[in-house]
Amino acid sequence: MSARPQATEPCGVAPWPALGGLALRAMTLADLDLVCHLEQQAYSFPWSRGNFTDSLAAGYAAWLLIEPPASGTRRAERQPGCLGYYVAMPGVEEAHLLNITVAPAAQGRGHARRLLAHLAAQAWGQGAQTLWLEVRDSNQRARRLYAFSGFTEVGRRKAYYPAGQGLREDAVVMRAALQSPGLLPAQLGGAEDSHDLV
Repeated sequence: MSARPQATEPCGVAPWPALGGLALRAMTLADLDLVCHLEQQAYSFPWSRGNFTDSLAAGYAAWLLIEPPASGTRRAERQPGCLGYYVAMPGVEEAHLLNITVAPAAQGRGHARRLLAHLAAQAWGQGAQTLWLEVRDSNQRARRLYAFSGFTEVGRRKAYYPAGQGLREDAVVMRAALQSPGLLPAQLGGAEDSHDLV
């Protein structure tokens, strides 16, 4: 993919939540203890450590949303908190979101939209025109978030996810066309904010 200039304020376009005092940084192997802990808290069928290790080794986009320590915190306790992360696989003029997770205790504050906006800007900067993802058919909250963000359903993968007791669950395949300069459609469309989106 040919590189393009990235959006300079991917998270600051109304009505999407600005970063405020939060920060985004690339995920490293040193983060995997914390990332795997959050993954296990968030999902009944979490990614394994090997999934994250392989993604980093392959050079996939992997970013953390970090909350810096509060001012006045003692130096020994100044450990930034991880609020969420995403992993995306680059392709030819596209990117495929493989994992996006917000810590259960931090949900409902717009962090997933912050992560999606950052992904859109990063992917655009690498020449992507389209974002793809799969989501569980039963995950209505995530499907509302993606629809709000400008993703549309384009197909299904039958029995894609494990569902317990030997059962499988369909995946809904969704896509969004990126808008110059690396924004999701909802960031330009004036959609109303929604408090039940993560």
